[in-house]
Amino acid sequence: MPAEVGERAANVLAPESGQFEDLDAAGFGGALAQVLRSGVSHPVVPGQVAMRLAADLARVPLVMAASWLGRDVEPPVPVDAKDRRFADPAWTGNPFFHGLRLSYLAACRAARDVVGSAGLDDVTARKAAMATELMLDALAPTNFLPTNPAALKRAFDTAGMSLAKGARNFADDLVNNEGRPRQVDARPFEVGRNLAATPAKVVYRNDLMELLQYEPQTEQVHANPLLCSPPWINKYYVMDLAPGRSFIEWAVQHGRTVFAISYKNPSKEMAGVTMDDYLVHGPQTALDAIQEITGAGTVDIAGLCLGGALTAITNAYLMQSGDSRIGTLTLLNTMLDYAEPGALGMFTDRATVDKLDRKMQREGVLEGASMAGTFDVLRANDLIFNYVVSNWLMGQDPPVFDILAWNADSTRMPAAMHAFYLRNFYVENKLAAGTLEIAGKAIDLSAIKAPTYVVSAINDHIVPWESSYKTTGLVSGPVRFVLSSGGHIAGIVNPPGPKAWYQVAATDDALPAGAGAWRAVAERRSGSWWEDWARWSDEHAGPMQEPPAMGSQRHPVLGDGPGTYVRT
Repeated sequence: MPAEVGERAANVLAPESGQFEDLDAAGFGGALAQVLRSGVSHPVVPGQVAMRLAADLARVPLVMAASWLGRDVEPPVPVDAKDRRFADPAWTGNPFFHGLRLSYLAACRAARDVVGSAGLDDVTARKAAMATELMLDALAPTNFLPTNPAALKRAFDTAGMSLAKGARNFADDLVNNEGRPRQVDARPFEVGRNLAATPAKVVYRNDLMELLQYEPQTEQVHANPLLCSPPWINKYYVMDLAPGRSFIEWAVQHGRTVFAISYKNPSKEMAGVTMDDYLVHGPQTALDAIQEITGAGTVDIAGLCLGGALTAITNAYLMQSGDSRIGTLTLLNTMLDYAEPGALGMFTDRATVDKLDRKMQREGVLEGASMAGTFDVLRANDLIFNYVVSNWLMGQDPPVFDILAWNADSTRMPAAMHAFYLRNFYVENKLAAGTLEIAGKAIDLSAIKAPTYVVSAINDHIVPWESSYKTTGLVSGPVRFVLSSGGHIAGIVNPPGPKAWYQVAATDDALPAGAGAWRAVAERRSGSWWEDWARWSDEHAGPMQEPPAMGSQRHPVLGDGPGTYVRT
């Protein structure tokens, strides 16, 4: 798989893909209907757009003729040289394909102009724009064999074998993958062998989660154990992805006694499980077991995405109860203030959440396949049409890539918990306001006084880094904010390497109030934030000592990691 394809895929995948039911629930059809009504009521602007389109199309043959004669003529529409769909030289060197590309781009500009001039409210305008982009992406000439020069060349070079292989891929996807092109060849991957492979034992299990204790890999470890709190929208092992690409493995190899929560994949019988249950029977119960096993008075926690939000909630909840056993917090691509949720905001308005709530009440859970399929539409070029071309037109096998294999290992969401999450976090933003009630307490994030390490990723479209930065003003303890390369997942699966970089302020004292002001004074460093985190962690994790035993008499080893829940 080309490196740029892997990085692009890694940047767009995310555990929050599970939040949305389908396009109809989000109201895309209604948004487009409003665009049409606006065009009928106020036809002047659409008429002007049509005239401009006609003029653009009239210039295309002139550009084609000039191209045939070897002359450069200014095209009627801007051409993005970085658009990978048109990377084949024929799109610029062949007059026919050059003209086809320009005609398509002119039509795209016209469609966007019509939508942009419809005078809709912000939410409806964003939905109409996204629906329009989806249609334009679907109609791109690169998605059809007769108008894709790269696919035609490959068919000629392989004497038609690529077409036969592509037809087989299409038939297989139609029968076995709900008609969607496969994004990954997951066959080489096996949980416990080359995914979630860091040696561990299951030392606790309840109806919601298993607790894994990782075997020590250093002669001495820090006194404070580290609990990894993953999101339950996908399986936990994004934090223990593959050897050499596992944050958990990195922590173990840097002197930490690591525990991790592995949540059960909810069934319809778990429809009534609430966020209160996740707090009490998740990290709070895990802390009890960890302290009993290790004898530690203080436990550090690292939480990812929704698991990071629950980590912060747990810390605030315990502090408000007079329980200060949590040491440091590490919040990875976590949003605590949902006022500006980025691209997800158009899917979390009240009407959309109401529709999704009704669906989940009927079914008891939100199915993983429904979640992942809908999220693919949000990045259609990368997650749908990219594979339409490679798998079906070019006859290529889908890539072998660990992040994509993890993403395909989807989970369900309990109806009660997920509805509560969408409504109270996204719609009403109660967590940042201090009015969110969990397990009988209104959560006050300012109760968090622990040293906190906040990581965000520059290309994260699920948790925009500017929104993640707001965490620095919500907690009371000292904060180190780090901006990483990559996206929502690639920013976390970020082992040291030549392409990795991160940004930090010269000093963590008195961080600026705004994200832009912080970045203006932050310095860019080569390497991975993992290395920076290890140095920060060493300062707070307590003295070195002998590693604790695996499990205890009260919490004996129940089996080998990665356990049983991860396989459900």
